[in-house]
Amino acid sequence: MSQQLAGSSSRLRPLSGPASRTDLVADSIRNAILAGELKPGETLVERRLSELLGVSKTPVREALISMAHTGLVTVVPNKGITVRRLTLEDVRKVYQVRLLLEPWAAMTSTGSGSPELLKQAQDALNDAAGLLSSGHNNELSMANRRFHRALYSGCGNDLVVAQLDGLQDLTALGVVNLLWNRWPTWREEFVEHAEILAAVNDGNAEEAERLVRAHIQQSLTNLATAEQRESQSS
Repeated sequence: MSQQLAGSSSRLRPLSGPASRTDLVADSIRNAILAGELKPGETLVERRLSELLGVSKTPVREALISMAHTGLVTVVPNKGITVRRLTLEDVRKVYQVRLLLEPWAAMTSTGSGSPELLKQAQDALNDAAGLLSSGHNNELSMANRRFHRALYSGCGNDLVVAQLDGLQDLTALGVVNLLWNRWPTWREEFVEHAEILAAVNDGNAEEAERLVRAHIQQSLTNLATAEQRESQSS
């Protein structure tokens, strides 16, 4: 397990609070993965995680099983459960499914006009603005994830929201560990986010849908272009 986890800033701290320990454990492990504290390919040891979180191994095991269903971790024969190591093809598939769901969800959520969600989106965009030149790509990716979730979570369809939550987890994992190191597009993405939020603030649902669709399609185009360049240079 990464030595970084022993630091005071680790997301894996003893848990407190009511309710489903499995959900709390899953949230903590997920945040540690997306923050880069747990790396792709790293084995997740139940005993060690239970010690860090101050819980028994049962909710840790249940959390890891649920996360395997969403694709953030992988069951590897003779090794156990590891943080998923995405390929470019995996990331392309994530974007393709997002393209089917997220524009509609953003359009529908814009129609709901929730002040709370608008504030969450603006706060996430502000956080991202402060991170553009910081080199803290994991934190920037998590800010981007919060921005997107604020756009679609008011759509009124729990099935779509749950699916997009899982896809956003994989997007965050992919951009930090696979894409941004090769192709730093975070500034362009920030500009696109600002344009989307302007449409949402105006209550222009159709424009929000169009811009979200173009935003995701641009990511697919960038991925295809970058792959072609790599293949030509190899």
